[in-house]
Amino acid sequence: MRTLRNALRDLADSFASSVLQAIRGASLEELLGEAGGSARRGPGRPPKSTAGPTASATPRARGRKPGRLARRSPEQIAKRLDQVIALVKSKKDGLRAEQIRAALKMESKEMPRVLQEGLAKKKLKANGRKRATTYSVT
Repeated sequence: MRTLRNALRDLADSFASSVLQAIRGASLEELLGEAGGSARRGPGRPPKSTAGPTASATPRARGRKPGRLARRSPEQIAKRLDQVIALVKSKKDGLRAEQIRAALKMESKEMPRVLQEGLAKKKLKANGRKRATTYSVT
């Protein structure tokens, strides 16, 4: 006497083998067509939208220009250094790099080279570390 469990197992096995035979007999195009036609992305980053970037997502909207600065000549760097020295001379306690940048309306990418030149030529003196560094005239 067959039990219900054995009958269900036999039906499931025959169904599974029939499905496998149908899949093996199908072509790849048929299989992809049944799956939706287009390749689906897996979990993770969503696909890029075709619409352009929003104004808040662009670097220029935040006030920055993308990419590297154009190569500057030694004369251009010296001119900027003279402006920095004149500004720092007017403050007896010195100024931090971000204060200098804001006062002279310079890009943050310009600052390291100008300050480095000033320190190398001993026209500027640095006290402190990292963002707390204050620059004064020697």
